[in-house]
Amino acid sequence: MFEKRVYINRRQKLHQKMDSGIGLFLGNTYVPYNYPANPFKFRQDSSFSYFFGINLSGYAGIMDFEEGKDVIFGNDIEIEDIIWMGPQPSVRELASNVGIHNTKPFDQLADYIKTAINKGIKIHFLPPYRAKTKLQLQGLIGDYIPSEKLIKSVIDLRLIKEKVEIDHLDQIMSIGYEMHVTAMLMAKEGVYEREIVGAMEGIAASYDGGVSFPIILSKHGEILHNENHENLLKNGDLLLVDAGFDSPLGYATDHTRTFPVSGKYSEMQRNIYEIVLAANDAIHKASKPGIQYKEMHFLACKIIADGLINLGIMKGNVEEAVAMGAHALFMPHGLGHAMGMDVHDMEGLGETLVGYGDELERSSQFGTAYLRFARTLEEGHVVTNEPGIYFIPALIDKWKSEKINNDFINFTELEKYIEFGGVRLEDDLLITEEGSRNLGENRIPIYIDELEKIVGGK
Repeated sequence: MFEKRVYINRRQKLHQKMDSGIGLFLGNTYVPYNYPANPFKFRQDSSFSYFFGINLSGYAGIMDFEEGKDVIFGNDIEIEDIIWMGPQPSVRELASNVGIHNTKPFDQLADYIKTAINKGIKIHFLPPYRAKTKLQLQGLIGDYIPSEKLIKSVIDLRLIKEKVEIDHLDQIMSIGYEMHVTAMLMAKEGVYEREIVGAMEGIAASYDGGVSFPIILSKHGEILHNENHENLLKNGDLLLVDAGFDSPLGYATDHTRTFPVSGKYSEMQRNIYEIVLAANDAIHKASKPGIQYKEMHFLACKIIADGLINLGIMKGNVEEAVAMGAHALFMPHGLGHAMGMDVHDMEGLGETLVGYGDELERSSQFGTAYLRFARTLEEGHVVTNEPGIYFIPALIDKWKSEKINNDFINFTELEKYIEFGGVRLEDDLLITEEGSRNLGENRIPIYIDELEKIVGGK
């Protein structure tokens, strides 16, 4: 965990935003894998961890916004637990580590909440995403509606990364680097995708963490979230690798690289790759405070459309093509998302609230509708920069048969690319005072000359 003052300051800032009621933060509990005594690896709720810092199952935190006090609810372990787990810090010790001196047994939480409700005090809480948490809330409060004011207040705080968070993110980017370079070195003919996935997961585990989401590693990169890893690699296969590290503090990395097995690009692969790379580099250069990330999304779309027009795959005017959404046949997702403690930062609090706030309305147009983050950029934001070009046979067939954006798509030329796959290039950007920078000391190899020297080298 971070030092005590970090958590004290975070709670103080939330107290300043919330002028009445009580904030209830339920920590996560173990989730059974296939029977109760065999759980998945524990992962704490990110907002509980953000404010209370305790990375153990069975805790809850209270912030009394009227009296200005904080309370930790949890149980000290008993001898039966010590036999299996060894000695553990007391609840009082854990609470003291984050600057809280009021502690109570967990079974007193229900009476605490009931007393507050009977006094007419509003209970604020965040949207639950686990079944057990939903049942806990139902038992504590009955019919419940998450607090919009608390949601927006937490989003405001967590979107702007503190120096300790930025330092931590910079440090763990080296683990993401190691994971991806390992994948590059292993990408040789005769290797199964699952072998590479296993090696990457092993690296994450060796640093006392895990993967920040199920690894996407496939030579069928046109399937955006492809989690099937059963393919045997052959020279020339275009391999898309989207993966990240989840640190012991719950912070994420998230990068995507795409390269041919053996490292030698065909002319067709090189042409598509260089368009995506140009979009990625342009977004890095143009992103800065005061710019809407929605505009960065459209900048990437225009670069992609222009590149595809030059290859004869698209046609017509770039501005008109993007305005009509014709580019979305090839990039049907948004440019990026917020990132931090969650790889899709705070998505459980409401993707639109996080990515758009009260500032913008979400588009309903295919492609642009999937843009997760559109807000005006501020210093301290962390966002992913992940343009891509994909050739999705089912989507191509649909657009061709229904003559969707027929004026902007050259379907005859497009047929040559029907089995191409996809290219996505993703970096993690920190918005700085004057611009942006890629997090981490070293950028994961991305230029073709770098990749051709590395891929398949182990």
